[in-house]
Amino acid sequence: MKPTKDFVAFAAFVSFFPQLVAGPIERASNLLPQITGKRNFDYRQATDGLKLMLWGLFKKVAIADSLAPMVDDIFTNAADYPSSTLALGAIFFGFQIYGDFSGYSDIAIGTSKLFGIELMSNFKFPYFSRNIAEFWRRWHISLSTWFRDYLYIPLGGSKYGMQKTIRNVFIIFVVSGFWHGANWTFIAWGALHALLFIPLLVMGKNRLYVNHSLVSKAFIPKLGEAGKIVLTFILVSITWIFFRAQTISDALSYILRLIGDFSFAPYQHPMGYRMIDFYILLIVFVIYEYLIHENERLPVPFKNRIVRLFIYIMLFFGLLLFYDSGMDRSFIYFQF
Repeated sequence: MKPTKDFVAFAAFVSFFPQLVAGPIERASNLLPQITGKRNFDYRQATDGLKLMLWGLFKKVAIADSLAPMVDDIFTNAADYPSSTLALGAIFFGFQIYGDFSGYSDIAIGTSKLFGIELMSNFKFPYFSRNIAEFWRRWHISLSTWFRDYLYIPLGGSKYGMQKTIRNVFIIFVVSGFWHGANWTFIAWGALHALLFIPLLVMGKNRLYVNHSLVSKAFIPKLGEAGKIVLTFILVSITWIFFRAQTISDALSYILRLIGDFSFAPYQHPMGYRMIDFYILLIVFVIYEYLIHENERLPVPFKNRIVRLFIYIMLFFGLLLFYDSGMDRSFIYFQF
């Protein structure tokens, strides 16, 4: 783009508060013209924004914040828990960081709509991905595309043979880990994703699901497709252990105990709450996300007004039910 000479517009672009702290990472080509152009109040856009903010708040409070005490407890006391609890901790952290970060993005996008500004989508139901390549096209999209355009392509992209393409892919994944913090755990997390991505690249399957629906059009996914989704989620959950652990040693100990101690014991909530409530919450959440997976910008896409009203009531009820006033509610991605 040509440099703008409008200092106020430039300052508004640089400091646009909804997405300033944790994204989506907006480009000037999308955001600046919306700031400099004339904006009129649009009732539909504003109500869509409020709905998205409610959905993001639900994901943050009811999903991420309610899982946080259990994740902290399990990862802090991993040596004291059986493998079944460690598996639960990895799964819970996967949902915690997704609810926390995608919830923030939804709130940011919804807030921007109130100002007549449309931000890019940052998450497209990544846990329904069928391989790691698809996962990264649906997780933190603004960062993934930023690394693609400003690091992968300048390095040569895929123009100079498979060997250099593999090198470039490995670099962007490691750098994406380093972007989160100067800790070897983040480097390992990025490197693991690179190792999972590169075989797909070599076999030519890294773009297998680019132009396909997220999942099949059927109400219930086909068995093979469901298996790929579950396998991808398991692999992503294992890598999240490195992301959450304090040190490489802690992560390795966690994984070794996870796969080496085939024992089961019911997990008890550290604050004494009923665990069945959280299991039901996650099951309902996954089912609902599956139902709306074609409408990431409109979390309640149903045409029937009674159905919509019922869902809004349930979202408010969920916020009240799982809200804990004594909890630290800072967003995970505020630290990066």
